[in-house]
Amino acid sequence: MDALKHNLKIEPYQYQREGICFGLDKKRLLIGDEPGLGKTLQSIGIVDTANAYPALVICPSSLKINWQREFEKFTDKKALVLDNASRTAWPYFLQMGMFHVAIVNYESLRKYFVWDIHRASKRVAFRLKDVVFNDAIKVFRSVIIDESHRVKDPGAQQTIFTRGIVEGKDWRILLSGTPVVNRAEDLVAQLSIMGRLQEFGGRGKFLADYGENDNLDELSRQLYDRCMIRREKTKVLTQLPDKTRTDLYVDISNREEYYLAQADLAEYLRQYKECDDWEIRRKMRMEALVKFMTLRSLSAKGKVKQAIDFVRVFLDSDKPLILFCSYHEIVDELCKAFPDAVRVTGRDNATSKQAAVDAFQSGKAKLIICSIKAAGVGLTLTASSNVAFIEFPWTYADCLQCEDRAHRIGQKDNVTCYYLIGRGTIDGVLYNIIHRKKSIANQIMATDDDIPTDELYFNELVTMFFNDL
Repeated sequence: MDALKHNLKIEPYQYQREGICFGLDKKRLLIGDEPGLGKTLQSIGIVDTANAYPALVICPSSLKINWQREFEKFTDKKALVLDNASRTAWPYFLQMGMFHVAIVNYESLRKYFVWDIHRASKRVAFRLKDVVFNDAIKVFRSVIIDESHRVKDPGAQQTIFTRGIVEGKDWRILLSGTPVVNRAEDLVAQLSIMGRLQEFGGRGKFLADYGENDNLDELSRQLYDRCMIRREKTKVLTQLPDKTRTDLYVDISNREEYYLAQADLAEYLRQYKECDDWEIRRKMRMEALVKFMTLRSLSAKGKVKQAIDFVRVFLDSDKPLILFCSYHEIVDELCKAFPDAVRVTGRDNATSKQAAVDAFQSGKAKLIICSIKAAGVGLTLTASSNVAFIEFPWTYADCLQCEDRAHRIGQKDNVTCYYLIGRGTIDGVLYNIIHRKKSIANQIMATDDDIPTDELYFNELVTMFFNDL
């Protein structure tokens, strides 16, 4: 394993090196590591070490930008998130070497890769032989399929499109923390996509051997021998830091409204900079902070749709999650999307809060939605080693307090903290300031409204905001 020669910009952990080597050997495989162990890095390492470009990544909508950033962070290659602007030009971009990776979400496979579907009647479900694919898919040498359990239903459109796209590809890398959701049959479509189903005797024999969840030990042995690698956090803890942070950049759904507010703030700050009167500047500064809060609020609300997608993807792994946010409106949308979740917010009384914590700690609830103020201190939520932030506090110290609801005595796993950051929003500015001020976080004063009043903080916020425009 130590003989691996790669061009990645970071050095993978030993178990990740093993995953890359396994992939280079098998070519068509499933990486089934638990969440937080770096399946993304391993799959990128396989593609990059094999120079299997151009590559296609098929993933959930909330993870598209993250995949782009990870490819460009770990390698010297350029990644393109497919959108309306590149709908017809993406083949040209890849063929000319302007980009090396294309990234698309499951729901858009038809939009970018299918020309037509021939079938006798619209009432009749189509099959793979009915689909006419864009000939340009031949340009891809490798395909990474993230959260591959999403294509476990052989008759689903996204499964059929994925099977057609990977046809003839030497490199097919499936990623899923839960490749088997309920039964062994969940593997049929995924094995077919890998081009491995015939090694199990085809669909009929596979179902005859394992369809009633029989002979599962034998199935497990066959999978590990042929095409699957899977590690758990507890088995590789010695290689991991106590806590890992992952920045997930997502698109916001209210971009136009956000840009209007951003332009208003920018103009106001220009007036503030030009003002010489100290008293007027002081008042303008407080008004500017309110406008910053408005931008922060708009970004948070714009992230909700992608946040819901992220949480759904995560909960598919059957692992519990602690989710932090602030605004009541966002809490309500999340509770509506996840009715089985429990919550700890400022609107809940002490009895309700404790009942929510007990349900989460006992495993009865997989998701706990927490207010940063109400749940940021005092609670023990060690039933999960995964924490996600839709919104985040103003200070590093407050971030630590929230993260440490999971990272405390009783926690047996590495804690992974996911920060959902609105792409092209004030989120990036605030997040950078928070983490740059780690050493002086406790010195930053804040009002009861959680607005930073520290002069240096405000000046840096203004400077970085303009640099970010």
